[in-house]
Amino acid sequence: MGWGVINKTGAKFSLIDYGCLETSVGVSLSDRLEMIFDGISKVIKKYKPDLAGIETLFFNTNAKTAVKVGEARGVILLALKKAGIKSIDLTPLQVKQAVAGYGRAEKAQVQKMVKTLLNLKEIPRPDDAADALAVALAAGSTKL
Repeated sequence: MGWGVINKTGAKFSLIDYGCLETSVGVSLSDRLEMIFDGISKVIKKYKPDLAGIETLFFNTNAKTAVKVGEARGVILLALKKAGIKSIDLTPLQVKQAVAGYGRAEKAQVQKMVKTLLNLKEIPRPDDAADALAVALAAGSTKL
């Protein structure tokens, strides 16, 4: 699971940090969920964000995957709630629209815009981290 922390000053964004939380396949689901909760809680404690953007689920084929991702998403929402951080849900279309200016933009277009908007030398890796930064940019662009 990717995460990204950015700063917004006026209309400009800057990168603070990003990364990925990874869990092992051979570990039980409850242990994996605990690892995600602990990992995101550490990020929250370290950076104390004002707002968190969470991408809504979009699955049309694999229900098992959708359920597991939904459970992980619930753990993340719980960690944010317990820390008193406001979160907003964003659809993939909203993220692409906010970052690339086009709701049907390709992944490569969105990643290139993340690089440009955050004034980075290269596209963040892995892809999950770049995706998380796109969500952060979209959340930062949202009028609350």
